[in-house]
Amino acid sequence: MAIQWFPGHMNKAKKAIADRLKSVDMVIEMLDARLPASSENPLLAQLSKGKPKLKILNKQDLADPERTAAWLDYFNSREQTNAIALDSSEKSAAPKITAACRALVPNRKGIDKPLRVLICGIPNVGKSTLINGMVGKKSAKTGNEPGITKAEQRLFLADDFWLYDTPGMLWPKIIVEQSGYNLAASGAVGRNALDEEEVALELLDYLRRHYLPLLQARYAADKDPSSHWDDTSWLEWIARKRGALLGGGRVNYQKAAENVLTDFREGAIGRITLETPRQWEEWLKAARKKEAERKAEREARKAARSGQENREE
Repeated sequence: MAIQWFPGHMNKAKKAIADRLKSVDMVIEMLDARLPASSENPLLAQLSKGKPKLKILNKQDLADPERTAAWLDYFNSREQTNAIALDSSEKSAAPKITAACRALVPNRKGIDKPLRVLICGIPNVGKSTLINGMVGKKSAKTGNEPGITKAEQRLFLADDFWLYDTPGMLWPKIIVEQSGYNLAASGAVGRNALDEEEVALELLDYLRRHYLPLLQARYAADKDPSSHWDDTSWLEWIARKRGALLGGGRVNYQKAAENVLTDFREGAIGRITLETPRQWEEWLKAARKKEAERKAEREARKAARSGQENREE
């Protein structure tokens, strides 16, 4: 199942961001350190082309440290781009972020030339929590559900540092199927747009292939045949360990899925990153090839219909 979520308020956010980009000097994009590329908005990249960018890998305390280091290298290799990793509750975030921004745009300083920065990110990435920590008060609404921030806010980190906060935004079409599942697992997608059991099964499939020891430790399944179980076997095991059962001892797959997703989002399974730069490049290449094939098929059908209509005339 392809996961897509672009409700009406996100379309408004897109228009607001496009307008604000005309008057800012650079862009901060907050990414989820557990899914750095999947949480990078291609629509924002298109809208902000040519602007210096700071990529913040947030929630790094929940992510695999080795993979975080690889992703920082990946983003820092781009032109006009800096990347840093943070935890959204980190007390020293403000000086790190302002220093990284000023390094990208050194000619904007002083009251007469304030540095104007747009901060963006996917829903539920922790942007509002980070901003509140930076300004020292509750300026942005926070919550565990995506789509809390609905309107732009202008905040002053200093007399010459203006920060424009924008609503969390996804993009109209997620072409990389794995990205859709990763975004859903992280909590960036509204619950009405996903099948939690399917998302949990995809998550378990990745974890058993890449983080089996953590999975075994969390759910007390550290002996064979757990190493050979498929994703469904894992979900059934977790259901029985957590008492997610229906009458007659039948498995409550929905409840078990909710348990798995909650454990992942809270870091209870361990420090996990759902993609590496190499995996992402492979997924993206395959997705683009598939999109090109679909486009060619649509054009062929359109040409066939046009030819049929001409012959009928």
